[in-house]
Amino acid sequence: MKATHTPLAGKRILVTGGTTGIGRATVKMLVEEGARVLTFGRHQPELEDSLANASGGEGEVSGFTADSSTREGIERVFAEVDERLGGIDMLVCCAALGAGPLHEEDEWRYIVETNLLGYLGCARQSIKRMETSGGGHLLFVGSISSTIKAPGESVYSATKAGIDAFAETLRKEISEEKNIKVSVIQPGSVGSDMQECTIEEQREAIANHEMLYAEEIAEAILFTLTRSERCDVVTLRIEPRVQKTS
Repeated sequence: MKATHTPLAGKRILVTGGTTGIGRATVKMLVEEGARVLTFGRHQPELEDSLANASGGEGEVSGFTADSSTREGIERVFAEVDERLGGIDMLVCCAALGAGPLHEEDEWRYIVETNLLGYLGCARQSIKRMETSGGGHLLFVGSISSTIKAPGESVYSATKAGIDAFAETLRKEISEEKNIKVSVIQPGSVGSDMQECTIEEQREAIANHEMLYAEEIAEAILFTLTRSERCDVVTLRIEPRVQKTS
């Protein structure tokens, strides 16, 4: 029997960190599928670029600048969700920052607040709204860093491991009771502004199958969100063919 997919046309979707990298590519694909997409990032130029990049699709897109690392920032984000979307059907968390090892990372608290606490706060606010409208889908973009634990990524890996544990436990708490799916996408190396290497070095890595395009992760997000109502993609790990693991 052919599976019945979940159409995205008209779905109210918040994409956090949708101004660069995976988030930017995801916003464009969701709008092309007819979704009503709201996104935000910390910087106006990148926001304007993402909105222009997503224009012309079947759906709608709007955005604003915000920082989800704080309680006040998240409250503002969801005030915009209520005003512009009138609720939320799907949350895609992409807002994250790269980080160095703990002994070299001066901004490590801010990294944790953005990469982990921001996800938790957005999930909490989304759940409140989804349970009153009959259900929804939470999707968190994690990383294979939580598994490979590469040197130099202690802070970053800690945040991504936290997302894995949070999502797996949260799913057991709300999936059946509240009809809310919970998924984690774990990308390997992806070309984006988070990478320390230059654009030319990223292009070379992609050509050598050592790195993926952001659009390839966005395709996986699209796949996960469009499965049938009975199907929950719990964890999906995606790597370039020649992924460096140390």
